[in-house]
Amino acid sequence: MDKEKILNIARKIIDIECKNIKKMKNVLNDEFVKAIELILNMKGKVIITGIGKSGIIGRKISATISSIGIPSTFLHPGEAVHGDLGMVRNKDILIAISNSGETEEIIRIIPIIKKIGTKIITITSSKNSTLGLYSDVTIETGKIEEADSFGIIPSSSTTCTLVLGDAIALTLMAIKGIQKEDFAIYHPGGSLGKRLMLKVKQFMQTGDKIPKVNINSTLFEAIREINNKNIGFTLVVDDNGRLKGIITDGDLRRYLLKRPDITKGSIEECMTKNPKTIEEDRLAVQAIAMMEKLEITCLVIVDGNNRPKGIVHLHDLLGKKDFGIEY
Repeated sequence: MDKEKILNIARKIIDIECKNIKKMKNVLNDEFVKAIELILNMKGKVIITGIGKSGIIGRKISATISSIGIPSTFLHPGEAVHGDLGMVRNKDILIAISNSGETEEIIRIIPIIKKIGTKIITITSSKNSTLGLYSDVTIETGKIEEADSFGIIPSSSTTCTLVLGDAIALTLMAIKGIQKEDFAIYHPGGSLGKRLMLKVKQFMQTGDKIPKVNINSTLFEAIREINNKNIGFTLVVDDNGRLKGIITDGDLRRYLLKRPDITKGSIEECMTKNPKTIEEDRLAVQAIAMMEKLEITCLVIVDGNNRPKGIVHLHDLLGKKDFGIEY
């Protein structure tokens, strides 16, 4: 077959799906807001149901919601009538996925869900469908053009549902203020999760990699050390090597605005005293939480005599640098 013909067919499919995805921004309205509010205020879990390809998408959405720390599970509507409805409680939220809104297997369990008292959110093409009318909240996608030549194979519709599911999950994540370290706890198998559950000592830079100057050095020497080590700061130590302060790029800028002539300045006037420290056996995830709370990007590890033993930078913890750690 002609190579260009193959590529044109594939490109057309992608174009159709992209066109439909773009339309999803327009379906976000008060109903979407109500869905988010219901989930934020629930006391139970998010249960997602769907059948066929919609069920596969539902499983993915449920997995994403769980990964951000919100309890979620998938309920197969066929198994539901054979006992799995026992997992449903009135404090839960059910998200039903059906493009037509007329999926028989889901409609069959809806009256029981309503009797239990569980709130129902439906993602469907029509709010006037059976599921749409039964639901407490309906996210109406409108008519979606499938990407196959006959317009019947779930393709654009499942992609759009997946996008809406991501919009729900990641909106919840943003509103709840879930950070990288929270995600790492719920996702220890991922590379970020594995990295953040390691200890600080596995990331800290030691020896000559630690930028430091004596407290009696000149500001020019401090600037040179910052420039040479290229991580945005230098530690300040006394004659016995004990930690006295830190000079960051920001400290220098603020100081030079007040005293432009660095030849007349001193290290002690410029530095920030008592830099924040952390024990080397603390978890990387704890170091990041500390940095974010204090709005800083580095921490110092000291020995029993308060001498710098190592430093750890935010970029080290988040994998911006390669330390040869295998996952």
